[in-house]
Amino acid sequence: MSEREHVPFPRLSRYQIGWILASLLIAGWLLWLLGPVLTPFFISVLIAYIVNPIVGWLEDHRMRRDLAVSLVFAVAFVLIVIVLLIVIPVLVREVADFLGRLPGYLDALQKNVLPWIEAQLGIELNLQSFDVERARNLIQEYFSNIAGAAGNVLSVMTQSGGRFLVWISSMILVPLVTFYLLRDWRLLMDTLRDILPRNIEPTAVKLLEDCDEALGGFLRGQLMVMVSLGLVYAIGLWIVGLNNAIAIGMISGLVSFVPYLGAIIGVLLAGTTAVIQDFSFFFLLSVGVVFVVGQLIESFVLTPKLVGDRIGLHPVLVIFAVMAGGQLFGFAGVLLALPAAAAGTVIVRFVYNNYKLSEVYQANHAVDDERPEASGSESDDEAPEDR
Repeated sequence: MSEREHVPFPRLSRYQIGWILASLLIAGWLLWLLGPVLTPFFISVLIAYIVNPIVGWLEDHRMRRDLAVSLVFAVAFVLIVIVLLIVIPVLVREVADFLGRLPGYLDALQKNVLPWIEAQLGIELNLQSFDVERARNLIQEYFSNIAGAAGNVLSVMTQSGGRFLVWISSMILVPLVTFYLLRDWRLLMDTLRDILPRNIEPTAVKLLEDCDEALGGFLRGQLMVMVSLGLVYAIGLWIVGLNNAIAIGMISGLVSFVPYLGAIIGVLLAGTTAVIQDFSFFFLLSVGVVFVVGQLIESFVLTPKLVGDRIGLHPVLVIFAVMAGGQLFGFAGVLLALPAAAAGTVIVRFVYNNYKLSEVYQANHAVDDERPEASGSESDDEAPEDR
């Protein structure tokens, strides 16, 4: 929240405090009780929140809101079809290609990489204990299990009619609820604003606007950064001739929402593949240059232009937020950690600004301001006696 437009925290009556606490408790209890049922609705709200600025922009350019929502859905459908028909087959082909090259990779590891490590470190590695065939079988079995996981899940869901119906209904509910949320977004926001108590409404609206600016800008910007950086890595690695360049590049880009994690994972994956594929200094240098250029583009072009400083969190706190979210809520917590941190930063800044203006903080200043006046009055009283 900007200090220039600071809105003080309103004075709440006991009735209002009790009403707010009761509402929060009831909402938390309902979330805990109806969590599985509310999941598609939460997903719909998140999608509608991210897409709403596009619909608003079309509406501002004299397009009816229902037509704008329909146009956005049509474009989204085309993009999904493109992903299903082009991107996913490419990734599947990359994985299949990796499995096909796996025996050669393991042979190169034994013949080239391990002897080089032995020569550089001056230690003797027991290469006979390295069972290439067993390692090859374990890795192939691991990837086969991953590939069959989707089929097993679908088989279990089909056998369990209730779960299958819930899954199908969720798949139908998400786009349906998203459509109606987008169509009636302004009406819903006006209704929520209208039911707020009048003395709370200005502060609540300002706080929500600041949260929207930080959270919405971060979500939309970070998504574009992730996709753009993934494309930069994938194209760069493909140009230098690295095997599985598209898969490695996109994975590195998609995990870049955690500072430096995308680059670290990408360097490890690409470096390992490069060492096994072509154990030469120039090839390794080319792969390293791709990630250096990618980091420079992210730091000086993508992040400043698309995300900016909307969260204002130190990278260490970002990493902590992601780890804490994963520990508390699993993979969903990892995804929601940074959006929650963005909103939490705005709320903490709001509380801090009001604390600096409160009587609790200002009391010491008031006492300090009164002391010179008190000493001055005492000297005035003593002056006649001295005379």
